[in-house]
Amino acid sequence: MSNKCPGQDSRWITAGLYKCPNCGEMAEMFSDELKRRCPKCKTVIYKESVPSCIQWCQSAKECLGEKRYKQLMEGIK
Repeated sequence: MSNKCPGQDSRWITAGLYKCPNCGEMAEMFSDELKRRCPKCKTVIYKESVPSCIQWCQSAKECLGEKRYKQLMEGIK
């Protein structure tokens, strides 16, 4: 049995596009990143909110258990 979180497996990382607040350029940011420099003007782009792993990890229910998972998801809504 491994003590490593299954969500840390790089196969589960997703990508999204985020708009630079300075110049409007779109920058790709991965789910495990909190900020990225704009490729055009070099302004730091921050995610508006940092998602909890339970929102994106396919193993969240397995890690937390069904009951705890449901409680935490209700708290996010």
